[in-house]
Amino acid sequence: MSGEAEELWRAGRVLAAEGLVNAFGHISTRVDESTIEITPPVPLGTLTRSTPRDQIDLTADELPPGVPKEAWIHVTIYRARPDVRAICRAQPEYATALVSAGLLIRPLHGHGSFLGEPVPVFKDSRLVRDVSRARSLAQVLRDTHAIVMRGNGAVTVGRNVAEAVGRMWVLEKSARMNAIAASAGVPAPLPEPEQEAWRSTSSELLPRIWTYLTDLHAAETVSPDSDPADADNTTPTSDPREDEPT
Repeated sequence: MSGEAEELWRAGRVLAAEGLVNAFGHISTRVDESTIEITPPVPLGTLTRSTPRDQIDLTADELPPGVPKEAWIHVTIYRARPDVRAICRAQPEYATALVSAGLLIRPLHGHGSFLGEPVPVFKDSRLVRDVSRARSLAQVLRDTHAIVMRGNGAVTVGRNVAEAVGRMWVLEKSARMNAIAASAGVPAPLPEPEQEAWRSTSSELLPRIWTYLTDLHAAETVSPDSDPADADNTTPTSDPREDEPT
């Protein structure tokens, strides 16, 4: 099992602790160029290290039995985007609500530049459970790193699990910031040169967000079937605020 696949259960618990998933949501990562591993259709907050995960052949025409049908979202994005190595599917409330109000999520702060300008919206609210609709979603995503599904949550991608989860966290923070700004006036996104400067730091700052989240929720990310000594390994050794991007 790859190290990235090992992180899937921890990512699920972080997303649940942050309120970004509830009964629904899934995370996947590449095992190799033609195979991915995805979490099962259970609440992500209940995952443990020993929870069985499913592998999907990206060249297959059918999904394996028991795999969430929205796995087609993952399959089509991986097929279209060789740069993507992990995908997060979650239910961020502010992002969903903002799009439902007809507002776009734009980069009002540096980390918002890690998503897209603006974050694209998939306007069909029906569940994406077949290849055709999944391809349509991938086309709207294009080469960006996040997409909001109208009335149905969001998807973020990354070069690893840390980046995909970090972007989902940033998406919800950015949506909340856009909502506050819109209530006070007209939100003004960062100028493009400044956005580009921030994007160039994403490979450095997204892993720091992941570290911050796993430290913050250390108790939740100790698997019940782990060795008790693992708890010591996940307990922050310093103030978690020191890991916040600056």
